[in-house]
Amino acid sequence: MSRDHVQPAPSRSPEAPYLELLARDASVEAYEQPVLLARAEGLPADRIAALEQARPLALRVRAELEGRRRREAELSALFETAHDLAGLRDLDAVLQAIVQRARSLLGTDVAYLTLNDPARGDTYMRVTEGSVSAHFQQLRLGLGEGLGGLVAQTTRPYVTDDYFQDARFQHTFTIDAGVRDEGLVAILGVPLMLGPHVIGVLFAADRRARVFEREQIALLGSFAALAAAAIDAANLLTETRAALAGLERANEIIRDRSAVIERASDVHDRLAELVLRGGGVHDVAAAVSEVLDGTVEFTEAGAAPAEALEASRAEGHAVRHGEDWIAPVAAGGELLGALVLRGHPGLDPVDQRTLERAAMVTSLLLLARRSAAEAEQRVRGELLDDLLDARDRDPRLLRERAARLHADLDATHVVLAARLDGPAADADEEAAARRRLWSAASHLAATRHGLAAARDGGTVLLLPLGTDSATDVARRTARHLGTAVHQPVTVGASAPVTDLAARPETVAAAYAEGRRCLDALHLLGRAGDGAAAEDFGFLGLLLAGDRDVAGFVERTVGPVVAYDERRGTDLLHTLDAYFACGMSPARTKDALHVHVNTVAQRLERVGRLLGADWQTPARALEIQLALRLHRLAAPDRP
Repeated sequence: MSRDHVQPAPSRSPEAPYLELLARDASVEAYEQPVLLARAEGLPADRIAALEQARPLALRVRAELEGRRRREAELSALFETAHDLAGLRDLDAVLQAIVQRARSLLGTDVAYLTLNDPARGDTYMRVTEGSVSAHFQQLRLGLGEGLGGLVAQTTRPYVTDDYFQDARFQHTFTIDAGVRDEGLVAILGVPLMLGPHVIGVLFAADRRARVFEREQIALLGSFAALAAAAIDAANLLTETRAALAGLERANEIIRDRSAVIERASDVHDRLAELVLRGGGVHDVAAAVSEVLDGTVEFTEAGAAPAEALEASRAEGHAVRHGEDWIAPVAAGGELLGALVLRGHPGLDPVDQRTLERAAMVTSLLLLARRSAAEAEQRVRGELLDDLLDARDRDPRLLRERAARLHADLDATHVVLAARLDGPAADADEEAAARRRLWSAASHLAATRHGLAAARDGGTVLLLPLGTDSATDVARRTARHLGTAVHQPVTVGASAPVTDLAARPETVAAAYAEGRRCLDALHLLGRAGDGAAAEDFGFLGLLLAGDRDVAGFVERTVGPVVAYDERRGTDLLHTLDAYFACGMSPARTKDALHVHVNTVAQRLERVGRLLGADWQTPARALEIQLALRLHRLAAPDRP
């Protein structure tokens, strides 16, 4: 029997065979077996239907697990390569490792790296992996020729699904012969950049037609950045050695250069250690401050001097600005901020490179943090979507998924519907505002151990209630989100909900209640405010577009209805008589033909069920309306 074979037992749940397949990391084809075996054994139709319903979910979980493993492998390879770069001794070994890992992670037949040769004015093959053609491995290309020439001219990645049918770049007999000899069809190329200059191209290629995904292009770009850094580091090492050789005649200068190199090595080791142990941006600034004997700060792009920052980006090096030095923190074309060395005008070139290396490490850390945050936001949104759509009803799986996000589905929660309230200039600006709202809501959910998802043109949040009321949570959330997105945000909250793992359908009902509350706020002209369903009472029935009569009755007199059903009492009838008699216990006892003490005892029980303020005018009005609606909903009730 193969390792993918699963025998479905009638006594087990329909998910059990698929869980076993997930545990074994079975192939996709194996997920057809439970249904086929069930049909072959003549199991009941409902059993087969349950297995068919469970299969797509299992395949989705399998795809998610595969995606996570792939992302982990990609991050591991990038950090391993960064570690190789930190201990750079042999440039050939580092470049070979980069090409090998790129080929392995992208799953291509061939990967190779070309470098420009300024002396000869052409480009040559530097490293290949998976190549079988000696002719291809020894290619030298004219500048601007082939797919690599297009990448170098535009400084952007380019991909071709069919090399010989692609007319976007210049074909030459030499290049085409080498590509044909290697048997390549689909080729992806990304530039190796040192500042604004292209020094080479990193390629991944297949011997069959293939479409490269955006994530794969970005991954190859990351490897290209590391390869360029390795080449730059090797060049720096060569420059340093040449400088030391020229300074051997002066001991004092040699000592000074040695001290500079020692500091560079120190910061190099510290930065490598920070990357490996997951340090933050301010840890990098602190480490470089200590090594450079100055104050290094990370600033947002808008807080740094714009002219100096733009000049630094254009030159690809840190630049002096008054008494300070500024190095841009950038990833691709996106400016993430800057490292500023304060009050240190006389900076050694090696120290300048140290500041630039620190800026590059800072950009990698910021990108890693952003990727992790976006991944967590997606996972939180997926879990809340499942709760809203009630697709996954297994309480154990729901609790496990929530626990991984530090959320507790057994706690009391409140569901909030949030919507932007502000004019948008155009569709693009509105879409950007919605993205900001979703990002702010996701951050709030993460800090409050809750969940958030984009839905119905706004955002829905599931937050633990704690000791606050639903109204307090709604108003605080409206203020927080409005401040984050710089425009009014209106928030409607549901009544508290519990036992979400066992009853996920309550989340959808609570969300509908929150949206009705949101609509009521708009109708009342309270844009940018927050409120809960409990704030509106019976007015919510008049203001909401969807009249939730049953919900109003449940919130108002539900405890009394449940008590009568559980104990066989008739407190509702007593309440009807009490209000019909003008809230007079003496007249009520005559209407019910009981002793006045009996009426008092029943009303005391009602007070314990509905709260001490149940006879105040506002509460009494709502209770009478709820009693009337309850009678109308069950006209045959005595």
